[in-house]
Amino acid sequence: MSLVKAHDPVLLISEEGKRYLVFVQPDDSWYTNRGRLPYNDIIDQPYGRVAETHLGQKFLILRPTTSDLIQYLKRATQIVYPKDAARLVMELDLRDGKRIIEAGTGSGGLTLAFARAVAPSGHVYSYEVRPEHQRVARRNLEKLGLTPQVDLILRDAAEGFDQTDVDAVFLDAREAARYLPQAEAALTESGLFAALQPTVGQVSDVLRALEAGNFVEIRVEEILIRPWKPVPDRLRPADRMIAHTGYLIFARKIDARYRRFWMDKRDRKRAVQFGGKSKNIPPLKGGV
Repeated sequence: MSLVKAHDPVLLISEEGKRYLVFVQPDDSWYTNRGRLPYNDIIDQPYGRVAETHLGQKFLILRPTTSDLIQYLKRATQIVYPKDAARLVMELDLRDGKRIIEAGTGSGGLTLAFARAVAPSGHVYSYEVRPEHQRVARRNLEKLGLTPQVDLILRDAAEGFDQTDVDAVFLDAREAARYLPQAEAALTESGLFAALQPTVGQVSDVLRALEAGNFVEIRVEEILIRPWKPVPDRLRPADRMIAHTGYLIFARKIDARYRRFWMDKRDRKRAVQFGGKSKNIPPLKGGV
């Protein structure tokens, strides 16, 4: 049986469905306009039960998911939504032992998702240029006990990354195309790259930078979620949906000597799709 422990994050859901993320502190209470809930009343109690405030208002006690943490932790910046975070964890192949660089810590929402994915022996190196954002992220990660998996580095990614031969690099920064050379230098061969950009113009800039570098398997995606109302007799789509939040760009680094193979393959495919002849692409220095 899973029990609530001191200092655990806990998700409280009211009878109206409003959700609150709290951190359980012994001998303290959670205060709301619905009354006071002493944390001692729920410590060592099983998850999935209901607790009452001193005014008789009921709250369901649940263990928060990574999605809950991303959405309800304190933040000073826009977050990467869980739908995009889940895709990034999958496409960057993040699992125990992997090493990833993140440029743009923000409030640490995506950082915590990365840290949970690579724990216990992997590591996240997260770069942030604004100290006030890094402070918020550090507090969030400390509350969740994830600081052993994360190095928070206060520096502009344009100055380069300290790490080399990492398994993945993710850029969450305006004009991410500016940081492609730094990302390429940090990645291992066949390493995975991703970026999130809000506008199509920025996406095009990143694509041009990727094509100029030693990257293959270049893709652009947009994740849309359409919820349905879970009522068996009236099953239908919900009135609102989580639509555009940003464009995800993925690629994989390869050895520069074999870039021509991919360029020729890509050019032949485009010629078939859009008509015309393949371009005569000159071999790169040291190419095959």
